[in-house]
Amino acid sequence: MNTSKLQAFATDARRQLMNAVQARLDSALVPNSDAQVDDPRAFDFLQREIEQAGGGVEGRRHVVERYAYRWFNRIIAFRYMDVHGFTGTPVVSPAGLTSTNGLPEVLAAAKRGEYDSRVFSLRVNDKAKERIEGLLSGSILADDPQGLAYGLLLQSECRFWNRNLPFMFENVGKEAGRVDELLMPADLLAEGSVLRNAVEIMTPEDCGVDDPSGNVEIIGWLYQYYISERKNEVMDGFKKNHKAGANEIPAATQLFTPDWIVRYLVQNTVGRLWMQSHPDSQLHKNWDYYIWPSENDAAGDEDILKIQTPEDLTVCDPACGSGHMLTYAFDLLYEIYEEEGYAPSDIPGLILKHNLYGMEIDERAASLAAFALTMKARSRSRRFFKKQVEPNIQHISPIAFKEDEVAELNDLYQVNLDSTVWNTYAKADVYGSLIQPPQELVDLAASVEDAEDEATLFDTFLRERTKEVFAQTRCLARKYAAVVANPPYMGTKNMSAELKQFVQDRYEDGKADLFAAFIYRLFDLVPDHGQLGFMTPYVWMFISSYEKLRQRIIQRERIGSLIQLEYSGFEGATVPICTFTLEKGYSSKKSAFVRLSDFVGAKQQGPRALEIIDAHNNEQSAHSDMRRYFFEVSQREFAQIPGSPIVYWLSEDVLSLFSLKSLSSKAVCKHGMSTGNNESMLRLWSEVSYKRVYLYCKTREEAYHANGWFPYNKGGEYRKWFGNRQFILRYDSMGQKRMLNLPGFRTMDEITFLNQLFRGRKFLQANLHLGFTEKDLFLMLLVVHFSHAKIPSC
Repeated sequence: MNTSKLQAFATDARRQLMNAVQARLDSALVPNSDAQVDDPRAFDFLQREIEQAGGGVEGRRHVVERYAYRWFNRIIAFRYMDVHGFTGTPVVSPAGLTSTNGLPEVLAAAKRGEYDSRVFSLRVNDKAKERIEGLLSGSILADDPQGLAYGLLLQSECRFWNRNLPFMFENVGKEAGRVDELLMPADLLAEGSVLRNAVEIMTPEDCGVDDPSGNVEIIGWLYQYYISERKNEVMDGFKKNHKAGANEIPAATQLFTPDWIVRYLVQNTVGRLWMQSHPDSQLHKNWDYYIWPSENDAAGDEDILKIQTPEDLTVCDPACGSGHMLTYAFDLLYEIYEEEGYAPSDIPGLILKHNLYGMEIDERAASLAAFALTMKARSRSRRFFKKQVEPNIQHISPIAFKEDEVAELNDLYQVNLDSTVWNTYAKADVYGSLIQPPQELVDLAASVEDAEDEATLFDTFLRERTKEVFAQTRCLARKYAAVVANPPYMGTKNMSAELKQFVQDRYEDGKADLFAAFIYRLFDLVPDHGQLGFMTPYVWMFISSYEKLRQRIIQRERIGSLIQLEYSGFEGATVPICTFTLEKGYSSKKSAFVRLSDFVGAKQQGPRALEIIDAHNNEQSAHSDMRRYFFEVSQREFAQIPGSPIVYWLSEDVLSLFSLKSLSSKAVCKHGMSTGNNESMLRLWSEVSYKRVYLYCKTREEAYHANGWFPYNKGGEYRKWFGNRQFILRYDSMGQKRMLNLPGFRTMDEITFLNQLFRGRKFLQANLHLGFTEKDLFLMLLVVHFSHAKIPSC
């Protein structure tokens, strides 16, 4: 898959679509325009949307951004379905699927008088068909009859596919769906249009036509590249001290997770849960990034989360983006269901109904995640669309109620919840999955779940918002067997004031960055012995801002495994990354670590991690020399180090040094020498004949009877790599006698050296994460010691 071409296509598509939607919006807003006359309800809805987004230029810009992307979603969705044969008659692609000059087959067929009976059996499309036939026959005159006919065909297809993909194609019975049609870009058939470029760039091979499960990863890449220009705008704003609010957070924080990290996380969370409860399963042999436990991973039912059936294996991504984690989880779960003997035609529907859950604050990303999962299901079952199973992807959207609405809701549900409870999601587009719904709202949502359809509200809009509140509450309040996430990264300096305050009030120990707050939040989403998987910056492993987070993990949870990437090992952002899994609840089992710091560049990370894991799993592995990058450590060892850094590569001998209370328990500590008068007792090497310098005296007595000078290391100005070996000392009988008469003379008496030990330990602690070897670090500790102790070389 040529990602550079995908990037060029997506960024160009954004510009084209925004310009096209802007032109349609400007035309609609002209007084007495056709849009106002033909569909006043849709026009009123459009105006309300502009006002809710801030009104004026800002409000119009927001609407243009939103609807341009909705049409981008539709075009790439149709192209993906075309190449897989899901659409019947290709909607945006020519008959041969690859020609960029051919007309979309749905238009070519209409010119032949052929129409998809499924699409035009809908009454809502009756008028569209009449107008299409009139435009193509010439009975209806227009400047661009073919282009207008295709626009009507495309709208008709969108209406039809609303039945199976409502998250992608809005119901035209609702105002938002009619606004979609109102703002549909023109000139889609023109040379260089988004539609024609999609045909060229989204090749059948890139869409995975030869893969039984398709390649929905292409959807994720297109999403990341589409928002890349907006991301750059937001990042430039940060440099000018702008803060991230609801409109900036999605672009600023969304980052596509590499495929190998997705596989590692899902295999070692979802896969591990299954293997713990079903140790006879052979599926783990197919999971390339699965780390085989050195200890019995199913020692006792009390130490694991028991998974009886595949339906029990619930998986949640609370910041799912375009759904990359969940689509791979689909594949892994399919294997589990298949091994358990379920009918292949039933498995896709069961997975979407029982197993996979996603949450996302960006409506556009949530739609793509739902689409990707549906495509996964359809690729495994030809009859899937007939089952009408929708993915459990929850758009966490802002919902607010006025005081009179709160009173009406309390009366309807016979409760007395204050407005703050009903308005839990008023700022959901800022706080997202970090929201912890209050228990009274959780209880109410659970109690009305079964009777929800029976409730009747006079205000339909109020009813729809209330249903969304309950849906979001159920999603955020339940427990999942496994949670996997690439949570948003954002430091406090870039947060808006309201987001910063929210995080500080609710996640005090994780306030340094959004990803740390998410780690704390996600502990609540799994039961004891549930599994969590993360991709985050690796700063939490070492620096002081995350010390309490480390201590929480070390004392109360268990690090299952962790892979630390090389500093520049992540493509797409200059963020030093690690990926790791946690088990909820402490366990004494050792943790596994993989270190990739010796392998430079993003392209090396996945293959090298695979080789290291294979070397650990397989004694006969061809990569046995890679075992030196694999470590197993009891995480409680880190607790004895000041600051609790996750320094997994240190040996037991070096780790044991941190349990010492004083260096004197291991060695005799000396102060060193003070001559009493350096000016009279010391010389530079160049000032004395080399023949009178003694290098090999072993004792003070031997030096006493010599007649000359001796090497003397007394420290000096800062030198990075080598000591200050500049001076020699008169230490024969004459020199020793002279020093005895000097008032400041001090010999090498034994003293306690706690202050020097403290300095040495602090130095070592501060440098543990920099990649030094154990030998380097120990020598540094000695340097710190002896830089404060003036000891003659002899």
